[in-house]
Amino acid sequence: MLFRGFLLAVQALQLAGALDLPAGSCAFEEDTCGFGSVFAFLPWILNEEGHYIYVDTSFAKQGEKAVLLSSDLQAEEWSCLRLVYQITASSELLSDPSQLNLYLRFEDESFDRLLWSAREPSDSWLIASLDLQNSPKKFKILIEGVLGQGNTASIALFEIKMTTGYCLECDFEENHLCGFVNRWNPNVNWFVGGGSIRNSHSILPQDHTFKSEMGHYMYVDSVYVKHFQEVAQLISPMTTAPMSGCLSFYYQLQQGNDNVFSLYTRDGSGLYEEIWKMDAPGSAAWNLAEVEFSAPYPMEVIFEVAFNGPKGGYVALDDIAFSPVHCQNQTDTPFSAAEASCDFEEDLCNFYQDKEGPGWARVKVKPNMYRAGDHTTGLGYYLLANTKFTSQPGYIGRLYGPSLPGNLQYCLRFYYAIYGFLKMSDTLAVYIFEENHVVQEKIWSVLESPRGVWMQAEITFKKPMPTKVVFMSLCKSFWDCGLVALDDITVQLGSCWASERLPPPPGECTFEQDECAFTQEKRNRSSWHRRRGETPTSYTGPKGDHTTGVGYYMYIEASHMVYGQKALLSSRPLRGVPGKHCLTFFYHMYGAGTGLLSVYLKKDGGHEESLLWRRRGEQSISWLRALVEYSCARQHQIIFEAIRGVSIRSDIAIDDVKFQAGPCAEMEDTAQQSSGYSEDLNKIEY
Repeated sequence: MLFRGFLLAVQALQLAGALDLPAGSCAFEEDTCGFGSVFAFLPWILNEEGHYIYVDTSFAKQGEKAVLLSSDLQAEEWSCLRLVYQITASSELLSDPSQLNLYLRFEDESFDRLLWSAREPSDSWLIASLDLQNSPKKFKILIEGVLGQGNTASIALFEIKMTTGYCLECDFEENHLCGFVNRWNPNVNWFVGGGSIRNSHSILPQDHTFKSEMGHYMYVDSVYVKHFQEVAQLISPMTTAPMSGCLSFYYQLQQGNDNVFSLYTRDGSGLYEEIWKMDAPGSAAWNLAEVEFSAPYPMEVIFEVAFNGPKGGYVALDDIAFSPVHCQNQTDTPFSAAEASCDFEEDLCNFYQDKEGPGWARVKVKPNMYRAGDHTTGLGYYLLANTKFTSQPGYIGRLYGPSLPGNLQYCLRFYYAIYGFLKMSDTLAVYIFEENHVVQEKIWSVLESPRGVWMQAEITFKKPMPTKVVFMSLCKSFWDCGLVALDDITVQLGSCWASERLPPPPGECTFEQDECAFTQEKRNRSSWHRRRGETPTSYTGPKGDHTTGVGYYMYIEASHMVYGQKALLSSRPLRGVPGKHCLTFFYHMYGAGTGLLSVYLKKDGGHEESLLWRRRGEQSISWLRALVEYSCARQHQIIFEAIRGVSIRSDIAIDDVKFQAGPCAEMEDTAQQSSGYSEDLNKIEY
């Protein structure tokens, strides 16, 4: 084994109180502390001398898995899970390295949630810090090791520790430093101060935690600075769960010295943002700093000291803490994304429009060749601007969103559909209205778009002053006017592409990347196909997908099939759990000869399939939402079955499949629509 050389280091780094570790923790000294290998996979092996468990290629092949499962756990308070691990590989560069994955398995969910994944080989141990949001639900930790290429590929776990608190918090009293790391600089770096070792040329303070020389803290010193602009960075673990509140810490500076102490955030793409800078040196004792901190997506916190002169002195840092309550010096009301979003099913939410002239009307229509239903359900409400009703060519009434606080980054998403215009350019535009300066800036407009298709738009923006988002439609001439539809406006903190770096939600599939966990027994011309854009046959099938309008969906091509022929699309096996589940998906059944779309449940070991949901014949030119509630305590599969109708105009499509724990909460008054259609809710128990 390649780990033997690291044993002494690992022993030195075992946490205090290892024999009395909290639930969900293990130092692998004598046993695996209630963690057990799953029988269907490779076993994790406890090292004879203790200290770690491992799996390697000496007794297994590339691609084989070892799965470790904890006992039932609960995190009623926010917790931090730390994993000390090592992945080793052959010396040559390999295209398929080993992989270590960590999942959460909630007792009422059929899917495991991927929380963290690593593939980077290392010659030493590494620390992963993972935030666990507080929840009353019981869960298990599932750790999966997948062996990669090479004769010496191996994966080891030295320690698992689950403690109450946030991973950002640290008093620097434990040897692992809570996963904080120093960015190496040849001249200035962050070091551990305090304890019995005092080898600095500076007169360093007692720590803040214990207020004694035996306590520990982090410090950076200018003794070895050789150039101006030398920078030392102390980097926190990456957050893994959305959090917002007050970040606090204590700092101390040597008086009258030339340094700049700042605090930054850095997201997964490397984008820095300064959130605090020391304005005044403060007292010679420990000073408290409180900073508003929001991490809607993964980011690091970076404590940076820049030395700008020959007398830099030292900066010390201790007792980093976080609270979900906003700082005492924070007077503004925290931003709520829900207040700036709207699906228009009930009303205009917090949106409003100019009082003068025609504007945006909240409508519900029966879908037809010339106008699709709404985007939310296919049968609900959306906003419609008819530029033909303007008294003269120009802007139709402006639609204003609620006020958004300044100096925050926002992601605006919405869906739009254009009808009737000859020239598409600028038929819909989005402006930012800066309230304090009465200035409007265009941040987006339609250039070209398929007509009559719900299209998704994404815009990232940030302004220093409070702003409002404004939607406008433009009719350039009396002879070229049309309709503009708007639906499902959402505003979130952070950039739009940041969400792409998060693990995909378990049990959701948009078919944008692949077919997710769905499989087909046979693949030929009469199978389900993944496609984007229109289907080849006219007067049947969707014009675009439901997710973005230009993405992918799954469908059957009726012209490749004969009347009554079936195509089956099956989910991977789902874990049976107690309680209700809600399956939602969007389906498209348009065409004079449309056949049958059914959803079945098949239990593990059973030969018969139970019908959960069915639609027969042409339903709508729009995508419609289906809600299927069911219960199954045994392992099972969900199967989508499409049967070709009497003619080639019988393409059937599905998109945006989602499995959720719990009942379908949206019983929806919109189920009984005056349009004559209904969004039925099927409830089945097995």
